[in-house]
Amino acid sequence: MSTEKQKILVAYFSHRGENYFNGKLVNLTVGNTELAAKLIAEETHGDLFEIKTVKKYPFVYQECTIEAQNELRVGSRPALAEGVDISGYDMIFLGFPNWWGTMPMPVWTFLEAYDFSSKIIFPFCTHEGSGMGKSERDLKEICPMTKVLKGLPIRGTEVKDAERTIKAWLKNNLEGL
Repeated sequence: MSTEKQKILVAYFSHRGENYFNGKLVNLTVGNTELAAKLIAEETHGDLFEIKTVKKYPFVYQECTIEAQNELRVGSRPALAEGVDISGYDMIFLGFPNWWGTMPMPVWTFLEAYDFSSKIIFPFCTHEGSGMGKSERDLKEICPMTKVLKGLPIRGTEVKDAERTIKAWLKNNLEGL
């Protein structure tokens, strides 16, 4: 895979704290999506950017999911702690956990803050059984002038062993570009 001439950004939103892992709650000091993002950045030599909100999400899983569901229901756009200049990037690898069947609302805030029309977006998400949900469709609606490639869903419980899967997805998506 040749990405040498491309400027790549790996932007991701990830949740640390209580998460479901193999059917039980565990404390993740590094979120699943962050692990996947770091693997992708290492493989593509892309720059990492963590999408962070001004207001932190609750550590407790149940409280976090309730907040995420309420944000989705009302169409909230949480304020982001910082921005990034995407003008010099050709490809954006966009990672997020699947929250309530789509991207977390901070990812919507991120997407609506920039012009992605001349970019290629490679979505990837972590989940515990719901795959990409409707996030690819939502992403295409938010960024209708952007080329959005087939996403990569990764089970959160399998992310630590997903290097081969990630490399295959990268190879398949980057060939012919």
